Amino acid sequence: MKKTSFFKNLPFKLLVAVFLGILAGLILNQHSTNGISMAVLNIAVTIKYILGQIITFCVPLIILGFIAPSITRLGKNASVMLGVAVILAYASSVGAALFSTAAGFFIIPHLSIHSYAAGLKQLPDVIFELEIPQIMSVMSALVFSIMLGLAATWTKAKLITGILEEFQKIVLALVARIIIPVLPLFIGSTFCGLAYEGTITRQLPVFLEVIALVLLGHFIWMAFLYIAAGIYSRENPLEVLRHYAPAYLTAVGTMSSAATLAVALQCASKAKPLRKDLVNFGIPLFANIHLCGSVLTEVFFCMAVSKILYGSVPTMGNMVLFCLLLGIFAIGAPGIPGGTVMASLGIITGVLKFDSSGTALMLTIFALQDSFGTACNVTGDGALTLMLTGFAKRHHIEEQKIDIEL
Repeated sequence: MKKTSFFKNLPFKLLVAVFLGILAGLILNQHSTNGISMAVLNIAVTIKYILGQIITFCVPLIILGFIAPSITRLGKNASVMLGVAVILAYASSVGAALFSTAAGFFIIPHLSIHSYAAGLKQLPDVIFELEIPQIMSVMSALVFSIMLGLAATWTKAKLITGILEEFQKIVLALVARIIIPVLPLFIGSTFCGLAYEGTITRQLPVFLEVIALVLLGHFIWMAFLYIAAGIYSRENPLEVLRHYAPAYLTAVGTMSSAATLAVALQCASKAKPLRKDLVNFGIPLFANIHLCGSVLTEVFFCMAVSKILYGSVPTMGNMVLFCLLLGIFAIGAPGIPGGTVMASLGIITGVLKFDSSGTALMLTIFALQDSFGTACNVTGDGALTLMLTGFAKRHHIEEQKIDIEL
């Protein structure tokens, strides 16, 4: 795989955008009575609005492009082991999300987070409003994607399945060539506005605390998965975990499950408790559908950002619904930094009612630490493969060669 220069990767560009945006916002804040400063701020607000419209327009396309083909792809390889693997991946992702939610309700109220809405400066209006309506609502896109994927699988509609595969490539191209390139500009202009208002500069220590808490959450969830896998399979989980250091470090460096796949397969194949046929089947599959670390991160960040920007965390009912839907979205998330957030923008705005500032902040802080979320995902795949091995052993499923197209 082609190596990306550190200075060209997305997290570095986002860091630069955040730094320049905050710097520009602070300077504009100090010279808010100056006509030139207000003109620059007008342009920044307008850029943020237009780019926000483009990103929002793409959300239903991303949902349709990733959820529907993922369902048809799983259907083509339907088997008992596949069904078990999908249930395990979904249960782990939703479990991580609910664990993060519980931790959020317990911890976030005790953090030094205050809503400063009353003392914030007012941003100017946009110069002109360029509205770009979505082709369908986000929830319509989700329901349509699930129904289309299932119906195409049931009827074995090869033409529709092929079209969905091609459409996924088109959506990937849109993400890679339009959304990702404009993200730094969108996020830079967003942080410029937030720094001008005075929101971000007052909350910087909180962001560092939240990131540290999320990393701790990753290790707790990985420990839980391996202990549960060891109990179920009646094997020593440390015999699997001790081989995973290279995969963890590779995931931290590449921020990509796909780029880490070869190393993860190598690590898992060295683990004696894992059946070789299930390693070849499970590791590539889980690399695409098991995103426990990313989901855990997103949920906690959503609650923290909601508290920072809107003064309160979402309700328990909204968070539970968000977690259950996020498990579905995680299966079809694009394999890019911030991919889980990008695929789930619809439920972030629809269920949690985030505005453009909230989504921009989520995209930024998630992408900046996405490497550790990916490392948690990859390492957790070993635990789920151990569970698959335990299931095969308990149900006397003979060892065989199982292939899956990815």
